[in-house]
Amino acid sequence: MKRWQLRPRSSHRTFDAETHGYSANRPLEFPAEAGSGRCSQTLKVTLLGTGNPRPSMERFGPSILVEAGQEKLLFDCGRGALQRLYQVKVEQIDGLFLTHLHSDHIVGIPDLWLTSWIMGRKIPLRVWGPAGTRGMMSHLQQAYSFDIHMRRDVDENLPPQGVEIQAKDIHQGVVYENGDLKVTAFDVDHGPVKPAFGYRIDYAGHSVVLSGDTRYSENLIRFAQGTDVLIHEVLDPEAYSKLVNSYTPEQRARVVAHHTTPDEAGKVFTKVAPKLAVYSHIVPPECPRLGSRHKKDLLRPTRSGRRLDEHRDRRAG
Repeated sequence: MKRWQLRPRSSHRTFDAETHGYSANRPLEFPAEAGSGRCSQTLKVTLLGTGNPRPSMERFGPSILVEAGQEKLLFDCGRGALQRLYQVKVEQIDGLFLTHLHSDHIVGIPDLWLTSWIMGRKIPLRVWGPAGTRGMMSHLQQAYSFDIHMRRDVDENLPPQGVEIQAKDIHQGVVYENGDLKVTAFDVDHGPVKPAFGYRIDYAGHSVVLSGDTRYSENLIRFAQGTDVLIHEVLDPEAYSKLVNSYTPEQRARVVAHHTTPDEAGKVFTKVAPKLAVYSHIVPPECPRLGSRHKKDLLRPTRSGRRLDEHRDRRAG
């Protein structure tokens, strides 16, 4: 398993997570700061899926695993999240954090919840998310009541606590703390989809920021200042316009307006200046991955957006 250690750089690097190997078997990993006395502790980030609602065997649904020391936190649970977790030999997580309640970000929850119970979980699954999260999880318990009854009371006699759910509707601010680990939710702009969150995870002197689904967001820029890694969604309008699907031009335009284009992402990266910038939740998932066409579709306009923003800053100064 290849691991990536971050070192200070004068400028950020930008990658398509799966094109450049940031996938389930190649996590980002960086140790505690030198001299901190916590050298055995690491903050590791694994992109389990970087796709969107459109099915793809190359990009599973949105889901990111963050391992802070011994804690394993999952952010979103899209299609195939559990398979990816098992691929990296993670059988249980310590908590699930949801950015918003669009189906592609939550469709893997029943599998994660019930299968990990079958595989040995003895404590409730903890879930944090926007308003509506508690209600959704309660209705999932109702939907799977037959299976729960059979496995808990009739057949396998699985531990009752393991199938319980502790769900919490959250707002912007610190939502979880445990020792050196802190998780902060912040509002992002996903058009009419409100509330929608991004997350910042701080641990042992390092940090990673996850954008969730958003268009250009000044609030994200504010919360991401000083981060080591910024993982940001992206939509390529040109490639998206060529997709064959049932959406009308008006519907396509609304989708584009809810997300961040590569040039807009370049402006975000310039203002945040992370050590490493990574693309995820790539729309469309079939956006070309290699060669000059890929550079034109994603990385080139990202860099162009960054240069334009820097030029404006120089003129303003």
